Amino acid sequence: MIEHTVDIETKDGKTTTFVAHPERGGPFPVIIFYMDAPAIREELRDMVRRLGTSGYYVMLPNMYYRAGVMELGPINPDPESPERKRMFALMSSLSIPLVMEDTKALLAYAETQRAANTKIVGTVGYCMSGRYAVNAATHFSDRVKAAASIYGTHLATDQPDSPHLAAQKTKAELYFACAETDVYAPAEIIEKVKVGMKGSNNEVEIYPGTHHGFAFPKRPVYDRDAAERHWERLLALYRRNLV
Repeated sequence: MIEHTVDIETKDGKTTTFVAHPERGGPFPVIIFYMDAPAIREELRDMVRRLGTSGYYVMLPNMYYRAGVMELGPINPDPESPERKRMFALMSSLSIPLVMEDTKALLAYAETQRAANTKIVGTVGYCMSGRYAVNAATHFSDRVKAAASIYGTHLATDQPDSPHLAAQKTKAELYFACAETDVYAPAEIIEKVKVGMKGSNNEVEIYPGTHHGFAFPKRPVYDRDAAERHWERLLALYRRNLV
């Protein structure tokens, strides 16, 4: 495994990006791994490494670089705590247009790398970034062949770029993994996503007995069986499409 960290030029500055890919072979399909709200940490780097060992050129960009923030550290669960308020403020500073601009910069960098095949791209987003992973499939429809939202938020909005409308705008295969209990994506929202995906080969799957954040090993809500199922689904999605 080869891994390194690089500052990638964007329209608004530089995003520090962790990259991992196999040592031999290539060029490899590119996977953009969009972080969740608590930001970059070793837990996410380990997940990137796992994807990389499966034969992909995986990029984990710092999405809070505009605010000069990289790692947030432990987040107090109290919604009124300063740490949590700061996290929500950073999360709210992002938008689909901003993240798509960053995605353009990430792909431009990857095009200069011999280990990366930017004609075949997959995306995955957790929590706040599920919508960004799905929108990458509509904004870069000529490259993104598969996109996954893992307990994503803001999946059904009244905006034209709402993820639940994405099936009409891309040929990429979309996968939505949803926690059974999720205040950020309640049942009525998931139902809208299901309706939006009807008639396509896309999947919306609810993981029984799980809560928002179930795939992260360091979270109290971590569910080992569900987390491994999400890996199985994710890797199968990429094997089908990133060829």
